[in-house]
Amino acid sequence: MTRGGRTKDRDGPERRCIVSGESQPATGLIRFVVGPEGSVVPDVDGRLPGRGIWVSAERDALERAVARKLFSRAARAQVTVPEGLVALIEVQLLRRVIDMISLARRGGTAVCGYEKVRTALEKGEAAVLVQACDGSERGRAKLRPPAGGDSLVTVLAAAELGLAFGRDRVIHAALAAGGLASRVVDEARRLAGVRGQDGAFGTGEDRQDA
Repeated sequence: MTRGGRTKDRDGPERRCIVSGESQPATGLIRFVVGPEGSVVPDVDGRLPGRGIWVSAERDALERAVARKLFSRAARAQVTVPEGLVALIEVQLLRRVIDMISLARRGGTAVCGYEKVRTALEKGEAAVLVQACDGSERGRAKLRPPAGGDSLVTVLAAAELGLAFGRDRVIHAALAAGGLASRVVDEARRLAGVRGQDGAFGTGEDRQDA
């Protein structure tokens, strides 16, 4: 297992974290490049040109990379790190998670609201249950996530989850199986790591008494 509980045999290329020195799937790291002005630029989409510098998607790893000036060491040149780099990454990852859930909604593979989510779960149409971390524990416990790993995601607050559905607040949402659901889980895991939100993922077995 790598940091954050991610298995090393996960499909996809592996990259080496400049803080821990360990290799793991790129989906569990944040990519950075050095911009034309010699400034470190976070590339959460993984699309910017240039040689990538990789750091585990964990708040403490990112903070150590900044404090120990590991970006300059990895770049083999003196580089500047923007003020509030970790906060910037958090905002970018949050936007990615919200946008992906919104895309799933527009594609008809995401629903919200207690009754619609319960129906999707009962019919076996849901692969991932997404619940607001600030919703009542009693209310959230009424729904049991689907079987399988990472089938419960609680990294977003109700107002944040609401943005994906054009509402002020959303407590319960469900995603149908497919590539987009897997991408939401991957991005939500990176966001949870940057936020330091331990326990933001679970499975149906975690709620046997629901």
